[in-house]
Amino acid sequence: MKSPLLSLPGAVAAEGADEGVAAHYGDLFREQRALADGTGFVDLSHRGVVTVSGEDRLSWLHLLLTQHVSELPAGQATEALILSAHGHIEHALYLVDDGETVWAHVEPGTQEALLAYLESMKFFYRVEIADRTADTAVVHLPAGSITEAPEGTVVRETPYGRDLFLPRRELESFAEKAGPPAGILAYEALRVEQHRPRLGFETDHRTIPHELGWIGTAVHLNKGCYRGQETVARVHNLGKPPRRLVFLHLDGSEVHLPAHGDAVRLADEGPDGRKVGFVTTSVRHHELGPVALALVKRTVPVDARLMAGDTAAAQEVVVEP
Repeated sequence: MKSPLLSLPGAVAAEGADEGVAAHYGDLFREQRALADGTGFVDLSHRGVVTVSGEDRLSWLHLLLTQHVSELPAGQATEALILSAHGHIEHALYLVDDGETVWAHVEPGTQEALLAYLESMKFFYRVEIADRTADTAVVHLPAGSITEAPEGTVVRETPYGRDLFLPRRELESFAEKAGPPAGILAYEALRVEQHRPRLGFETDHRTIPHELGWIGTAVHLNKGCYRGQETVARVHNLGKPPRRLVFLHLDGSEVHLPAHGDAVRLADEGPDGRKVGFVTTSVRHHELGPVALALVKRTVPVDARLMAGDTAAAQEVVVEP
C-alpha cells in the first residue's frame, strides 16, 4: 500500500519492509525529537490490518494466541504472538477489542499468511475474519500527544502512544490537522531506544519469545494450551534460552551503520573472531547517537566488548542471560 502522504513536502520514501510510507520528511532528528516531545504523528499505513468479529472471537483467539484474551476488556490494548508447533515466532499481533470486533495490525505483507492460518482454525466457532488493510490505515500518535482521534476511530492506547485504525480515505485530512509528520526512521529510532522487538527484524526462523523479552508483554504464562506452549514452558522453567537480545552503543566515528544481519563478534578475537550473533536493527538516535539491537548467544559475557560488523560496540543487557 503506497501512502498518499508520500506527496507531502520533503517526503523520502522508505525501502525494504517499510516500503510504501516515508522514511523521513527531510529532518530525521527533528522528527525524532518531536515524537519524543509528544507532537506529530507517524504514518504506518503500510501495515496489515486484520479484524475478527463474532460472539466467539475472544474465546477463539484465546486458543490460538500466546496472550490471555478470553476476558480482554473493550478498549484495552495488548499484543500477542502466534507460534509454530516448535515454539518459534510466526506472527506478532498488536490488538484491541472495541466491544464487537478485535482489531489487529501486523507487519506489512504478513496479513495474508495470518488470515490463511486463522481461516484454517475456524472450525465451528462463530467468528468472522477479514483483511481490512485496503480500507484501514494505521497512524501512530506518540505518548503525550494531545491530538484527538476522529470520532468513531478505533484506538489502541499503549505506554508508547496511541495507534489509530483510521479509515484510509481520511488519512490525508487527518494529516492536515495532526501536526508535523515523522517518518518511519524516527519511529524506529525510538523503538530501538525502548528495546522493543519487531517481527522480521529481531526475529529469524528459529526465534522463541524468551530471547526477545516478549515473555510478559506478549506471552501469558498462566493460560490454557496453544500451539508452541510446550517450548515456552520448558524454556521458562529451565531459564536457558539459546540467545538473548542486547542493546548496542555503536562507535560514533563510523560513517556507516551495520546492516541487518551483519555478524556480531567478540572484539578481543579480532575481525576474524567467531560469530556470536547478528545485528537486527541499527539506527541513528537524536540523543544516544548510533545504536542498535542485536541477538547474541546467551553465553556471551555481559561485559564483553563486541564488534557489530566493522563497528566497535558496547552492549547493554536487555534479556538477562
